Amino acid sequence: MSAEQNFSNAKFLTVAEVAQVMRVSKMTVYRLVHAGEMPAVRFGRSYRVPENAVDQYLKGAVVDGHTETA
Repeated sequence: MSAEQNFSNAKFLTVAEVAQVMRVSKMTVYRLVHAGEMPAVRFGRSYRVPENAVDQYLKGAVVDGHTETA
């Protein structure tokens, strides 16, 4: 997400909520945020992730479904 994006209608999730939705640890979410793979906004010492960013990340992480055989 760009710095100019309007967040006036965005719903924000905490790192714990994102972790619960994705069924991963909070540390995994922090790694995604710090690596720039998931946009977040910092409020004081905590981060908030726009709900649509989680949806976009999950849609982009879908596996093709084809299995490779050796």
